[in-house]
Amino acid sequence: MIIGEHDVVVLTGDVPDAGLEAGDIGTVVHVHSAGAGYEVEFMTLTGDTVAVVTLRPTQIRSVQSRDVAHARELAATGS
Repeated sequence: MIIGEHDVVVLTGDVPDAGLEAGDIGTVVHVHSAGAGYEVEFMTLTGDTVAVVTLRPTQIRSVQSRDVAHARELAATGS
């Protein structure tokens, strides 16, 4: 399945530097070189951006018809 801009995708593995975990749901905001890479924005359920990261095609997948959304609380950041 082709992934395009504004598609909702699922992260297939953790991205610790961005505080993201496998299963997190994001939105593609830019497609690089016909799908060689993707800029994906991950947000909280209230609309705050958690991270915008560049990912390889193997790091995301399209949403499937039997996927169920799941909420998790982000770890507190040290300020």
